[in-house]
Formats: sequence, structure tokens, C-alpha cells
Amino acid sequence: MPEVTWDANIDWVSENLLPYGYGMICTDGFMSMTNDPGIDPGGYMTHYAGIKLTDLVAKCKAKGLKLGVYDNPLWVHCSYETVVKGTEGITVGSLVYNSAKDDVLYPDKGDVFTWIVPSHKGAKEFIDGFFKYYKKIGVEFIRMDFLCLFETADGAGGMPGRGYGREEYELALKYISEAATKYQVFTSLVMPNLKNDAELEKKYGNMIRVDADTMKGGWQHFASNGPTWFNPNGWPSTSNMFTGLISWSHIAGRGKVVLDADFTRLNTFDTEGEKQSVISLQLMAGGPIAVADQYNTIVSGDLKFYQNEELLALNKDGFVGKPLSDDLWNAKNQIWYGQMSDGDYIIGFFNKEDNEYDRTLDFSEIGIEGKVKVRDLWKHQDEGEAETSLSYKIPGRSCKIVRLTKSE
Repeated sequence: MPEVTWDANIDWVSENLLPYGYGMICTDGFMSMTNDPGIDPGGYMTHYAGIKLTDLVAKCKAKGLKLGVYDNPLWVHCSYETVVKGTEGITVGSLVYNSAKDDVLYPDKGDVFTWIVPSHKGAKEFIDGFFKYYKKIGVEFIRMDFLCLFETADGAGGMPGRGYGREEYELALKYISEAATKYQVFTSLVMPNLKNDAELEKKYGNMIRVDADTMKGGWQHFASNGPTWFNPNGWPSTSNMFTGLISWSHIAGRGKVVLDADFTRLNTFDTEGEKQSVISLQLMAGGPIAVADQYNTIVSGDLKFYQNEELLALNKDGFVGKPLSDDLWNAKNQIWYGQMSDGDYIIGFFNKEDNEYDRTLDFSEIGIEGKVKVRDLWKHQDEGEAETSLSYKIPGRSCKIVRLTKSE
């Protein structure tokens, strides 16, 4: 991505998305990640795809935006001779795998990434320095990838790895959490195994990925990427957004870990119903909307789906909803509900099937009593009152999102 493309995207986000609450642009993926010791002698990444991170921070700041960074505090980007700050001469080279003392799952394999080993002396200081460095240059969001590869050496599409085991993984997350909290940096945990009901990730992380990569996007990644399945102890736990958000909804809630269903590429969806669905479900689940359309890929007319202020109000409120059922074979998992901080209910009626289906909610199922006013958040229209239930015919691959307010 050349710098001119960065400039165009930053301008486009600033003009079209920032006014609606999208305050950050984040790097992601396999571009070069290098350290210039003349800029940072501590060994942390100074250049992404050949562009200085401080330049990207400045470009974003000039337009009212923040920069988030794709990096991992366990990755080495510098010379092994680099001295770890805060230590008496400990070098980065002493933090990496040592066959004489490190007990890994697959000692005969290599690593596609150069990992530091958390239990090595100086590793804690290196991780602390990582977050201190990013906070200093103006980065407050780190998206750290391939955690499954570090822990168990699997789940990464056949990439090689030694697998450093559960103890080293927990120690890594502990050090990361401590440093990120200290410097007030938000952590996004990507490709985690989520073993034992995500016990480590929900304890130490701010946000966790719950489904496979967006890749080509579209309805396939949203709801129909192969047969329905859920693996709660290995990456990926599921192949699509819908199943991932249903399956992990029980660990989410206000003030709890955020569920990340990966990027949204509206240019890969076909209909208005599909586009409304992918935006709605993520907001109903309390997740982020990570726009992966760009200034030159956005389809004409699609911005309105990202700019629905009545739905974006859920994000601003800290709303986190749940499905009526987290059973993957129960159609009630396609009805979501939750309460805003003012007491209003948000109800999402989804249909991920190809044909039209009825969706009915009895108010007794979620504790609503008395008459409520009904407002459609996509049509931006009031639709009268209801007292005991709501029932709609939802076309295939569509949704209806309503806000229920107590009648006077």
C-alpha cells in the first residue's frame, strides 16, 4: 500500500466515517515490519511496509483520527544484539527459543515468526517496553495475531511452529495485560485457541476474535461458510460470524471482553438485506464495525449502511445483546435482544436462510411487561405499539432491528 493510498484512505475515512464515530484506522497483515535502531534503539517496529509509523500517526492525527497497529509483543523485528531496555545488558537474542532449555511441543519444527519466550529473563521488560513505545508514539490499539500458533502450533493453515505451550501462553498474556493496562493500550487478541471457555483470553484481553478470517467476505463469511460447527478448544472456533457470535455470546456483556467477528467488506455483499444484517449483528453482539472497504473499493450507496446513527448508538452506549438461544440448531438463535442504558430494548430479528421465515418474540421470554412503542432502526420509522409479542416475516438473508420504548 503506497503512501498516496494511505493519504486517500485517511481523507476518505475522515470525511465519511469519522463524523459517525469511526475514530481509528488500523494496519493489518503481512507487510514488512522493520526496526530502524536510529529511530528506536529498543528494537520495536518503526516502519510498516516501508512507511514510518510516526508519519502514519501524524497523518491520522491531522485528520482527527488515531492509528491502530498490527503487531505482536512476542515478535522480534530487530537485531539479536539489541539490548532490552530496563535490563542490565540482556539482549533480544537471549529471549528467543533455546533448544537447551525450552520445552516446546514440536522441537524438530521451525517457527514462521521469531517469537520471544516469556519465561526468559528480560522478556517481561521487553513486553513492557513494547507498550510503552507504542503509547509514546501515539498508538493506543494493538492487534496481535497468530496466538494459536504460539500456543499449540496449529490452526494457522499449516504454518510451521514449535508450540510453546499453555504455561508460556498464559505468562505472555499476563505480561501483555499488565503492560497494556499500565500504558492504557487496548489489546485485540487474534486467532486465539480460546481453550476452556476462553478462560485466559477473557481474563487478560480486551477483545478477542471468534471466527475465521473475512478473506473474500460476503454472505459466505457472515453466515454460510461451510457446514455449521463449533470447536471451543482450537482456532478457528467456527468458520463464520453468525456462528461465532452465537457460540461465544455467553462470555460477553457490558464491561466484559469484546467479541470481534473480523472485518466488514460491504463491497462483497449482494443485497441491502445482507448489508443490513452484517452491520446489525455485530452491533447487536457488542462488537466493533471494522470497515475494510476503502476509498476506491466502496460500492456506490454503501456508505449509508456504515452511517446509520440509530444503530451506531448501540456502540456508543456500550450495548451488548444476546441470542434467545445459543444452540446452533435452534432458530431462536436468530433473534437477539438486549437493553440500552436507558432501559429501552433492542431486538434483532435475523434470517440467515435463503427463504422467508417467520420470527416471533413473546415479551415474556425476555421480561418485558406492558405496552411498548416500536421503532424500526433501518427504516427510521415508528411502527405503533405492541403489548405481548412481536412477529415478522423476514425475507431470506435479511433482518429487522427494532427499538422498544415503554409507552407513557
